[in-house]
Amino acid sequence: MTQAEALSILKTGANVFLTGEPGSGKTHTVNAFIEWLRSCGIEPSVTAATGIAATHVSGMTLHSWSGIGIQDALSRADVDRIASREHVARRITKAKVLIIDEISMLSAATFAAADAVCREVRRDERPFGGLVVVVVGDFFQLPPVSRGTKVAFAFESQAWRELNPIICYLAEQHRQDDPDFLSVLSAIRSGEVDELHYESLIARQITAEKPPEGAPKLYSHNADVDRLNAAALSALPGRARSFLMTANGKDTLVDALKRGCLSPEVLEVKEGARVMFTKNSPQGKFVNGTLGTVVSFAQGSGLPVVETEAGRTIEADPMDWQVEENGKVRATVTQVPLRLAYAMTVHKSQGISMDAAVIDLSRAFEYGQGYVALSRVRRLRGLHLLGLNERALQVHPAIRAQDYAFRSASEAAAETFGSLPPQELEGLQKRCVKAMGGAWLPEGSRSTASRVIGTARAAGGLPGRLAQTLQTVRDTKTLKEAARARGLAVSTIVRHLEELQELGHLAKSDFAHLLSDRQAVEEIHEALRQEGSETLSPAFHSLRGKYSFETIRLARLLRP
Repeated sequence: MTQAEALSILKTGANVFLTGEPGSGKTHTVNAFIEWLRSCGIEPSVTAATGIAATHVSGMTLHSWSGIGIQDALSRADVDRIASREHVARRITKAKVLIIDEISMLSAATFAAADAVCREVRRDERPFGGLVVVVVGDFFQLPPVSRGTKVAFAFESQAWRELNPIICYLAEQHRQDDPDFLSVLSAIRSGEVDELHYESLIARQITAEKPPEGAPKLYSHNADVDRLNAAALSALPGRARSFLMTANGKDTLVDALKRGCLSPEVLEVKEGARVMFTKNSPQGKFVNGTLGTVVSFAQGSGLPVVETEAGRTIEADPMDWQVEENGKVRATVTQVPLRLAYAMTVHKSQGISMDAAVIDLSRAFEYGQGYVALSRVRRLRGLHLLGLNERALQVHPAIRAQDYAFRSASEAAAETFGSLPPQELEGLQKRCVKAMGGAWLPEGSRSTASRVIGTARAAGGLPGRLAQTLQTVRDTKTLKEAARARGLAVSTIVRHLEELQELGHLAKSDFAHLLSDRQAVEEIHEALRQEGSETLSPAFHSLRGKYSFETIRLARLLRP
């Protein structure tokens, strides 16, 4: 099934399991669905099985969202107690669409517990109390953590069977374009690794003494990662600079964000340090997984300046990781979006694409661990193995047996929906939007950005953090007042304005009053013209620190 076909099915309001191999576009497709919902004035509840996955989607864990916490199995009394919590009941009652990412790591018991709570709160015996449920992930990847010997996957639960989601199995490949490597990965999924596949991997084996320079190393255990990163940084000359994470919001949500954030609470780097960006740039300057080297620290701000593998020089401005609920930001952590790139765990590498990686699978202990690690790399020539054990090439046998059923169901769904006349399919989508209280916008009537803009004005369709910032900026007189009203840093307010401009949803009249000194604006524009605007440090230096970085960034937004 193509991404377009899956998105078309999602828009009908059906319960869906969106799956596919790594790099098939699951995240891209679900993000397109979220954007479409918001453009129609419908705010989805976005959750994930783990904290790391939750930070990728600006959501919270399903455990937190549903109120079940660390419990797996719930008694009748447990369900009643959780459903009686006002904040949980309000959240679940207001929900329209529930999205659950990284479903492979969610146990059958947890999936069933969330279902039971939703039914109780909503007083509706349909699965999840009648919510539209979209589960996303690939069961070939890391399985749920099990306290016992038997792993029970979400699809094995009664709750899944009653939900009966339409299977959308994405067949396109957007990460790997190496036929030989794709053959190896497909063989691992099917449990048919033969001698030729094994030899292809062994041919990429290296010695620990001579790893390729600059490639990050993936290990199965945290202790190996911490040791290697600390040793590599210590070996560099010069003084390390520290960048502290800041936070705002409820303690429990902030703690969850910190655990899931790929950037550490205290980031220590030196000139010459190998680093990896941990977030996608709204301006497209870098993505989660972009590698580079710290070449200097910017004058004035002191922030790391990174030269990427592609030769681009980027000043690493702090960015936000947030929990959004019902269009409102509930918690935020802010940190420079970098981490040391000498090593990381396989678990934390999920969601990242790499041109090259040094991978040690000699101590792989979990089904799917080797598959996740190998599939992070785009091509076989970028793979460098330190070791490989038998478990590293194994996936869970229950998944192999289920995969054929998933693929067959997806083919049937594609055929069924593909045979519908366009008017009938659009009718299903219209009814879905109307049932959720949204506003229907015909496809193709406007660009994606303008659809988001138009409905945001009418129904708050922008991501909650941006919509709130935009309204706050319009209502306040200064940048500091806006930051105080939102409970955010001044730099975060400016960054939100930059994102709004990228979306095409920022008029000069929205924020020009924040910088009313025309002479200052003209001076900054002249400095930007002479020094260039790719990085701010040259302009800041030429102005001799007369204006703050935030003021320069704000003035940059006012350029013709």
